[in-house]
Amino acid sequence: MTSKKQAPLVGIVMGSDSDFPTMSETRKTLAKFGIACELEVLSAHRTPARAHEYSTTAASRGLKVLIAAAGAAAHLAGVMAANTTLPVIGVPMATSTLNGLDALLATVQMPAGVPVATMAIDKAGATNAAILAAEILGLSDPEIARKLAAHKEELARSVAEKNARLQKQLSGEA
Repeated sequence: MTSKKQAPLVGIVMGSDSDFPTMSETRKTLAKFGIACELEVLSAHRTPARAHEYSTTAASRGLKVLIAAAGAAAHLAGVMAANTTLPVIGVPMATSTLNGLDALLATVQMPAGVPVATMAIDKAGATNAAILAAEILGLSDPEIARKLAAHKEELARSVAEKNARLQKQLSGEA
């Protein structure tokens, strides 16, 4: 029996292919929740027509959430948000001499009326972008919501195990 390929619900766009090693964390985390995605390299500055076309057609192509990663000037998430009513999550990349601070500020400082949910710089942001996308999709998908609850339980278990190891180590010092 062959399985039907799931249509992507999340679009991941990156300003450069150099962002892929970090953004592969987003794809991996989405896969953990059973969420299909598509990945594209687009530039707000070098391919503005393609970025516009991608964002204006995203909803009609079945996407539900967009995740945009960019460094330096980092206008990609803002361009996506300006051209769609879908939720847009921005992931600033540490690609410049400012280690991502410029990208963070460019992503988070959006004008009123054009929101971008902005994550942390680089890998933590890439992972959290996927989790936030799953939380958005989980509002209307009970299976994704169930997987999110299991993920939270696993996080709590992991912390409890780490604490138990620490306490055992500390009791051995006494």
